[in-house]
Amino acid sequence: MGLVTAAAWTVAALAGVYLLYFWLAGGGLRRAKVTRFPAALVFAHPALAVSALVCWIAGLVTGSRVLAWVAFGGLAAAALLGFAMFTRWLGAGRHKVSGRGFPVLAVALHGLAGVATFALVLLTASAPRLF
Repeated sequence: MGLVTAAAWTVAALAGVYLLYFWLAGGGLRRAKVTRFPAALVFAHPALAVSALVCWIAGLVTGSRVLAWVAFGGLAAAALLGFAMFTRWLGAGRHKVSGRGFPVLAVALHGLAGVATFALVLLTASAPRLF
């Protein structure tokens, strides 16, 4: 189950990288003071997710339950930030970045893969036998 979790995490990460690129290409950093996505929020979300992924991989390699729960904690924090961005994206019909709308399919894929990853990490970390 640990490798399935890593695969779901990879799908979420790839969709997230695409969304970050899309935000940056649309002038996200130049408009950070007026955009609905502050730069600190946009960069803290993937930083936490990547840190949690590193802990998850270390947990896979070592079989450490502690690292699995640390990964879950980091992922939970990243998920909260992601949910904050999602609600901002939905709010007030402002789905535009520099005149272009965010790609809904990529947002949906990133969110669904993120929820699946969150559930898999929780199930794997709380299993009687880790990995």
